[in-house]
Amino acid sequence: MIRVRRPPDVQSFLAEAGPFLAEREAEHNLLFGICSLLVRDPRPFGEGLPYLAISHDGERIVGAAVRTPPHNLVLSETDDLAAVEPLVRDVRDAFGTLPGVLGPGNVAAAFVRAWCQREGGGATLTMANRIYRASSATPPRGVAGTMRPYRDDDHDLTIRWYDAFFREALPEEALNDPTEAQIRRRLDDPEGGLRIWEVEGRSMSLAGFGSRTPNGIRVGPVYTPPELRGKGYASALVGRMTAALIEGGHRYCFLFTDLANPTSNAIYQRIGYEAVTDVDQYAFV
Repeated sequence: MIRVRRPPDVQSFLAEAGPFLAEREAEHNLLFGICSLLVRDPRPFGEGLPYLAISHDGERIVGAAVRTPPHNLVLSETDDLAAVEPLVRDVRDAFGTLPGVLGPGNVAAAFVRAWCQREGGGATLTMANRIYRASSATPPRGVAGTMRPYRDDDHDLTIRWYDAFFREALPEEALNDPTEAQIRRRLDDPEGGLRIWEVEGRSMSLAGFGSRTPNGIRVGPVYTPPELRGKGYASALVGRMTAALIEGGHRYCFLFTDLANPTSNAIYQRIGYEAVTDVDQYAFV
C-alpha cells in the first residue's frame, strides 16, 4: 500500500527524498531549486510553512511533491501512478483547495483527473513546458555587445523587464509574487544572480540564474523587449552565461521553455541545450 509521509522540514525531506530525486536531476531541477530556497527561508512567500510530501510503497520511495503557498503544487516523476490518489487525499487534507499543479505530463494529468473526481469542477492546461539541460555551451558569434553583471542602477529597468516577462510568459506568477521580492530572492541567492547584455552602454537583454541542484543550476528568467528581439541578444547572453556557469563548476545548467514558443526552443538547442522531458501546468477551475 502506498502511503504519503510529510517530513518536518526541508532538510529532512532532502535527506530522505534527495537520492530518489537525484536519479533524475534534470527532471527534478525545479523541486531541488525550491528546496534550496526553503533552506535559506522556510517561509519565502509569507503564507505558512511549505508542504513537503514523500510517497512510499513500503520502504521504496515512488514520488514526491512540494508546495509553497500560494503557488501551485509541484510533482516529481513517479515510479507508480497508483501514488497519485493517496497524494490527492493528503493535499486535500493539508489545504482544502488548490490553485493548480505542475508536473511531468502523465503524472500531472493523473493528479488532475483524481482531484477533479474528488472535488468536482475542472482544470485547464495553462502551459506546456519543456525542460532542457546543457553540459556545455557554444555562444553564437557575431552578436554585438557583451555580458555584464547586474548593477544597483539596473534596479528600475529590471523591475520593468521582470514585470513584462511575467505578464507575457507567466501571468499567474506575476499575480502571486511581487516583482521586487522575486528579484531580491534571485540576488540574495548565494549562487544566483542576474546578467545584462549591453551594446554601447545600452541594456538589450536580461537573464537570471540560481536555484541550485546537486550538480547544476537553473537559468531564468530570460527577457528581451519586443523591439530588440531578432538580433541574437538573448542567445548570446544565455550562451555566455551558461558557458561561464559550467566553467565555474556547475556540471549542468537547466532551463524551462514554453512549447508554444518555437523560437526560444530552437535558440536554446543551437546554444547547446538538449531536451529532457515535458512538464504541464494546470489551473483548477
